[in-house]
Amino acid sequence: MPRPSISLAGLVCLGLLPGLPAQAHKTEVSGDVAGTWHLEPNHSAKAGETARVWVALTQQGGRVIPLEECDCNLAVYRANQKASAPVMQPTLTAMSPESFENVPGAEITFPEVGEYRIVLTGSPTNDAAFTPFELSYTTVVAAGSASTAKPPQPAVNEGSSEPIPASGDRETVAAPAQPSWVWGIAIAVGGVGAAIAALLLRRQKLSRSQNDSPKL
Repeated sequence: MPRPSISLAGLVCLGLLPGLPAQAHKTEVSGDVAGTWHLEPNHSAKAGETARVWVALTQQGGRVIPLEECDCNLAVYRANQKASAPVMQPTLTAMSPESFENVPGAEITFPEVGEYRIVLTGSPTNDAAFTPFELSYTTVVAAGSASTAKPPQPAVNEGSSEPIPASGDRETVAAPAQPSWVWGIAIAVGGVGAAIAALLLRRQKLSRSQNDSPKL
């Protein structure tokens, strides 16, 4: 059975809520308990960044229900998934924001961008007298500055654990350029060596020809 939708002004007139700050975002009624949701900062949570959610619980007549009088549990679900297990179950603590004291609240870090449904369930403890309730709040989580891309990993040679350097990191090794005078000396030395070799060869031929000629 769907929960009744009542305006904030109507709740105040019925005595379910006292005068609330103007920035109250959403109020929902379950049984004789009304809950006004607040999500900080500015009802605009971002992925990877810590947000604070708190619920001002009031009973018919305007009495605020503190956390110590409520066996409360908070669960966060993905709005587009009908999963039985919640994404997270933050621990509730007593908070005293604005004009309220000891209302249930928690810090939440949404893991990813998307639409989430926050559900608060509760039942009375000790001498408190109110009907068990279930309240929910849907919010859209935007991208946050904490979401950064991972740096690219270097490729690895097949059969080796050594990474392949990026194109900008590769060093090209070239043979050092030789000055022109070095080449001139090399050519001159080569020419002198060739001339000496030719002279020695000519002397060997003359010596052989003299030794082979008949003696008188």
